[in-house]
Amino acid sequence: MQTHRLAVVPLLTALVFAAYCVNSRAAVPKVHTVVLGPARRVPYTPPEATPDTKSEEATTLRIRPLLVDDRQKEWTVGELHDVTDRSFVIRRALHINDALPGEAQRWTWQPGPWLMVDRTTGHISALHLPDYDPDVSSAAWFRDYAAYCGIATTTKGGLVAVVAELGSRKAVVQKVIGPWPMANPPHPVCAAARWQRTPIRVTFDLTVGESMTFDVLGTSSLVEEGESSEP
Repeated sequence: MQTHRLAVVPLLTALVFAAYCVNSRAAVPKVHTVVLGPARRVPYTPPEATPDTKSEEATTLRIRPLLVDDRQKEWTVGELHDVTDRSFVIRRALHINDALPGEAQRWTWQPGPWLMVDRTTGHISALHLPDYDPDVSSAAWFRDYAAYCGIATTTKGGLVAVVAELGSRKAVVQKVIGPWPMANPPHPVCAAARWQRTPIRVTFDLTVGESMTFDVLGTSSLVEEGESSEP
C-alpha cells in the first residue's frame, strides 16, 4: 500500500511561506504620489467684472488637477502653501452649474474653499475657515495660520479681519473692521495680509480705510498628521 503522508509536510511549509509573504507585504505602508498636473485656463466671470474689464486675464482661471497616485482627485486654483514637510494647503476650483430654472446646463468655474493635503497618506480634507467667503476672502498663509478678510455670519454681520489656525475651532483673531454689505464695494475689499515672524504679527490693509495690526500669540497648533485612511 502506498502512503502520501510525507506530502503533507511540504504542503504545510508552502502555505506557511505564502502566508508570511502576504503578511510581509501588508505590513509595508503604501507610498503615495501627490502632484499637481499641468495648468490650463478655463472661463470665469468674477463678481466685479464689467464689459470694460472683460479681458482674457480677468475672465479666466488658471486651474491645475490634483493627482494622487496618478488619479485626479480635485481641481485647484492658485499656489499651494507648505504647512509642514508632509502637508500643504491649496484652494479648490469648483465647476458649478450656473443655469437658471428652465435653462439648459451652463457650467462655469469659480474659486472655492481651501483643501489640506497629506503627501504621505494622500488624504485630502476640506478646510472650514471661520467667516471665509470665496468672493471676498484672499488668504495669506504663514506656518499654519491663515489671515484674510471675511464676512461675519452673525445677525449684525460686518466685514471681519480673521486669523484662523489649523487644528483650532476658534479663530485666533476675529474683529469687525467695517460694514457689510457695502454700496459699490471696492475689489478687492482688503489687500493681502502682511505677516511678520518675530514677534508673530499680521497687518490688514483695507482698500478704503485704515490699516490694522494684530499680535498672534502662541505657537503652531497640532496639525493633524496622524495615520489616515487611504484615498
